[in-house]
This record gives sequence, C-alpha cells and structure tokens, in this order.
Amino acid sequence: MKEEFTLSIFSENHVGLLNQITNVFTRRNLNIESLTTSESAIAGIHKFTIVVFSTREEIEKVAKQIEKKIDVIKAFVLTADEIIHQEIALYKVPTKALLDGNQIEGLVRQYGARILEVTPEYTVIEKTGHKAETQELFEKMDKYGVVQFTRSGRIAITKSKAELLDNYLRKMELDRQNVN
Repeated sequence: MKEEFTLSIFSENHVGLLNQITNVFTRRNLNIESLTTSESAIAGIHKFTIVVFSTREEIEKVAKQIEKKIDVIKAFVLTADEIIHQEIALYKVPTKALLDGNQIEGLVRQYGARILEVTPEYTVIEKTGHKAETQELFEKMDKYGVVQFTRSGRIAITKSKAELLDNYLRKMELDRQNVN
C-alpha cells in the first residue's frame, strides 16, 4: 500500500545533482509531490526535502540508489510522525476585493495568515501551514478572485533531538577510527 514519505537527502552542492536525483524517481515511475532544496545547518552541505507516495520497500530502494550518487552523503526516509513540516503559500487578490465587505480580511484572520503587501491594484497574503490548510484558504479566497497563487514545497525537520546527519557522520567517524 502506498503512503506518504519524506526523503531528507544531504549532499555537497554540485551542478547536475538535482537532475541525477530526479532521474532515480523517473526511472521508477514515481511522481515527486514536493521538492525543496536549501543549505543545511552544516556548512557546505545542502538538503533536499522530497515528498513522494510510495511503498516502504520501494522508497527504501530509491534512497539506496540516491546514496550511490558520488555527491550524496546520506538519504533518510521519514514518515509524517517523524517530522515537523510546513509549506508557505502566497495569494494575490485584487485590493478592491479586500476592501469590499472585509470577507477576505476575515479569512486572513480566521486562517492565521498575514498581509504582506498592499497596492492600489492588488494585495499579497501569506499563509504557512500544511498543504490542506493552504489549499482550503485558496478555495475560500478564490470566490473573491485570486489573481495568483503559489505554494512552496515542504520544508521539514525531524522530531529527533539531534540532526540525523550529525549522528550519521559521528557513527562513520567512530567506525573509521575503529578500523584504524
């Protein structure tokens, strides 16, 4: 049975690595639901956060294939109960819609969103939350004429006390010392 998994992939930042990683999913006919990349807390290391629906067995194989890439340090497979995650959404609505009857302003308050910019032509609203929350707000605001809408990919941190990569690197160092 397919379920949602989040892969946290740590790597050096080299040109072409994103293409190599996405090719692993393409070859296995897996659709990437969300992909976000950024620097990690460790200098020189980047983090890819990828959301995919798959079976546990299949996603574990994907993680092992990704780890074979020369620039990849480690890939972790995580479930929803192992992470804390958010997305950010931006909504552009006509300022006139904001001023007419305050329905949009009420939605902004109700959903814990915030107004980022107001011009005579448009207003930009920001909402952070899970995909379902940002989508629900879009559907409610679209009745008043959303001009543009965009949502980021998932960003996630683990619920563990330490960064998984730190633990992995410490273990690798201990293993290396024990061999010598």
